[in-house]
Amino acid sequence: MRLLACVLRRAFKRGALTITDHDGTRHVFGNGEGGPSVAIRFHDARVARSILRNPETGAAEAYMDGRLTIEPGGTIHDLIRLHAVNRRTFETSLPMRIVNGFGWFTRNIAQANSVRRAARNAQEHYDHPPEFYAMWLDREMNYSCAYFLDPGMSLEEAQLAKMRHIAAKLGIEPGMTVLEIGSGWGGLAVYLAEATGAEVTGISPVPHQIERSRRRAAEHGLSDRVSFVQTDYREMQGKFDRVVSVGMMEHVGQAYIRDYFRTIGERLAPGGYALVHAIGYSGPPEPSSSFIRKYIFPGGYIPSLNEVFEATQKERLWVGDCELLRLHYGWTVKHWRERFEAKRGKVVEMMGERFARMWEVYLNAVEQTFYNGGHMVFQLLVSKVIDAVPVTRNFITERETSLRASNH
Repeated sequence: MRLLACVLRRAFKRGALTITDHDGTRHVFGNGEGGPSVAIRFHDARVARSILRNPETGAAEAYMDGRLTIEPGGTIHDLIRLHAVNRRTFETSLPMRIVNGFGWFTRNIAQANSVRRAARNAQEHYDHPPEFYAMWLDREMNYSCAYFLDPGMSLEEAQLAKMRHIAAKLGIEPGMTVLEIGSGWGGLAVYLAEATGAEVTGISPVPHQIERSRRRAAEHGLSDRVSFVQTDYREMQGKFDRVVSVGMMEHVGQAYIRDYFRTIGERLAPGGYALVHAIGYSGPPEPSSSFIRKYIFPGGYIPSLNEVFEATQKERLWVGDCELLRLHYGWTVKHWRERFEAKRGKVVEMMGERFARMWEVYLNAVEQTFYNGGHMVFQLLVSKVIDAVPVTRNFITERETSLRASNH
């Protein structure tokens, strides 16, 4: 505990953390100003050692196992927010520099996302029962950043606004063909077909997502215009007037970002363009979160914007538009977290206590990365020719207004 105490004493500049060690010794770090105050308890000597070896994953696993508990008056949300507001000083601590260095060393192994491995990684995350996700996502089960015209919007309103915003940017005309790479549970594909008259093909490597998506299309009477294919994005064939990919690039791995954009370019018909919506990092490239890589998104990687633009340049794709959604994902995950907390008892019944604690850590950590961690969401419009995307952004507002007037 002595070495960990030395690290924490230097790291906490805002708020305060009180730790009661397994032997009853009490340690206080920080003066309580500028952040939350949280008290936690270590129930065995391994907790301090685990946190020193890997602060992020060590603390999360101790909480998941019940070896680290939060004292009455505090919550896991408070603890993770306390860490987030002190993030910069944590990152410069010796343990975190060692962990991040090792993270870069192991990154290429962890992100060797061959077609087979990519399918396995996706299924590992998304093969939880759909009923689990339905507890805390919106009605259409959009598992990506919503679009808040006002921070006070409901989750359903903001997710509908996101789909409308995407449809407007794509400029789809009736009868156009659209490919959705990473179609999830089918909400966006069905919306695009219903709102624009397009013929939409969605792809996902996850069997139960394909099955549920097909049911959704049938329920909307759109099976003749919306189809879903279980395949890897690299194995899809054909040409499409528009390509859309929402929340997919984060799964491909750093070494495959260029392959991802190459595939998008290959799928575009002459004069077509694509919309890519993904989480990005505002600073230079960083190693992936060790906790999220181990427990939530194996093989995942959050690219920096310069990595994304470098990939589009190498693939000779024009970026016709780039919009940065900064706080929108933080607000989105806040809704998810609050809904998750309201259904926590049911989550425990379905998945177990350790699983519920794991997802508490995940949702709280992701929320904080968009407030204090330099993460944001970007939407790019990319094409193979210079004039595929309209030269001003006026068309987006005009089409959004039209879609809203038609109740879409």
